[in-house]
Amino acid sequence: MDTWRVAVLGDGGVGKTALAVQVRCVVTYDPTIEDAYRKQLVVDNRMCFIEVIDTAGQEEYATLRDQWIREGQGFILVYSITSRSTFDRLNQLHQSMKRIRRGHPIFILVGNKSDKASEREVSKEEGAALARRLGCDFLESSAKTAHNVECIFMNLIRLLRAPRVNMEQESNVCTRKKSKCVVM
Repeated sequence: MDTWRVAVLGDGGVGKTALAVQVRCVVTYDPTIEDAYRKQLVVDNRMCFIEVIDTAGQEEYATLRDQWIREGQGFILVYSITSRSTFDRLNQLHQSMKRIRRGHPIFILVGNKSDKASEREVSKEEGAALARRLGCDFLESSAKTAHNVECIFMNLIRLLRAPRVNMEQESNVCTRKKSKCVVM
């Protein structure tokens, strides 16, 4: 059975904990420094175990961010569609991931709070354009209504499995093929 460690990264108040809680089905909430949630999922008829590291988004915890990035195998970069500043800071998080993970970290870009469309500050097209530029998948979600939440985690697991599948299929080849991400 596959086991994956996924870090949820983004500014404070974007809904990181709410996304992690949705996949785990927990009801209580405390502002987070770091919590880990564990869940078994079936993705493409294969059982897997996922540990979701719910991280603090406040700037005073920035020094811990490097540790979370080192420990994670996959990442969910979250911004709130109702906050332009949370979207604008994603480049900084992406650069940290590239620096620490050395290469091409596996991640999905998520615009959360889609249930608050009337308060939108970041268009879906802007999110999709950033995902294309960063070379990753993109989804909008609502942790409040659970819209696309399970899809985020399932798609990330598929991306995490892909390099392993490529390596198994090409066992006689020393270098891995670079795969393109699909923008949804």
